[in-house]
Amino acid sequence: MKQKVVIKVTMNGQKSRSKAMKIAVVSGVESVAFKGKEMDEVEVIGDGIDAVALTSLLRKNVGHAELVSVGSAEKKEEKKNEIVYAWNSYPYESYPIYHYPVYNRADSCSIM
Repeated sequence: MKQKVVIKVTMNGQKSRSKAMKIAVVSGVESVAFKGKEMDEVEVIGDGIDAVALTSLLRKNVGHAELVSVGSAEKKEEKKNEIVYAWNSYPYESYPIYHYPVYNRADSCSIM
């Protein structure tokens, strides 16, 4: 079962981010991403991740680390309200169509 682990780590610069990325990529990990406003949260998704061991490794090698959440990584499909526009192929369909009477030429002239 896939797990999603979010760990908040105090990082000072690009060097500490790359160090955290190297530590987070262990066997069984599918993806690692930095999240949050200040890019200070490491999100790890994979199978068989030991969240406590990963947090302690990040704490020892990078800086202060705090385990934020551990949960399943199943994607929930959200139904969005979609607006569907339908256009008529004939733009004048909505206007009333007037039909004029059709006169037969034989009936139109009484002399002939």
